[in-house]
Amino acid sequence: MKKVELDIVALSHSVTNSHNYAVVLGEANGNRRLPIIIGGFEAQAIAVAMEKMAPNRPLTHDLFRNTLDAFQITLKEIVINNLLDGIFYARMVCMKDGELYEIDSRTSDAIAMAVRFECPIYTYEFIMEQAGVVLDEQEAAQQSKTIRKKSSQKKAEEASIETMSVENLEKLLAKVLSNEDYEKAAKIRDELNNRKGIDSGQS
Repeated sequence: MKKVELDIVALSHSVTNSHNYAVVLGEANGNRRLPIIIGGFEAQAIAVAMEKMAPNRPLTHDLFRNTLDAFQITLKEIVINNLLDGIFYARMVCMKDGELYEIDSRTSDAIAMAVRFECPIYTYEFIMEQAGVVLDEQEAAQQSKTIRKKSSQKKAEEASIETMSVENLEKLLAKVLSNEDYEKAAKIRDELNNRKGIDSGQS
């Protein structure tokens, strides 16, 4: 059965349920999108890995990654292999000593692990036909416009962060973490680390 490669294109609050999130997977060589509803904990696990943030103590998915590493098991890919009654199913394809093993997994957990191992994400054509959303040219253009707008906003935001004091940056970091805005938290953390590096270099 032919596999369709996917990339993570968005992670946001679910429109239908404020307590959940939606991870949107995009077809690598096409204009179809596969939205999947996930829980807040799994969304946090994906966001933390995407932003390459390092928690003080390992999160559950970090622990699983460390365990696989300790036993020299590599995650080769994940496959979203079924869709039953609106629920997505996935398998993690692992390799140890040249042999492949498939492990049943919740899709959200599999994606969180894929981000940590930087391995590909696949699904099958029948799933894309059932649950995929096709972007027409107008929607694709609008999405491109939105990305450009966000890019401009990010540049303005980064310039604002660069002019803030260390004290205000630390306050802002605490605030955005409480709001679960991990992308902005990563930028603030990087700016603080840069400041500390400069200070230590001058002392």
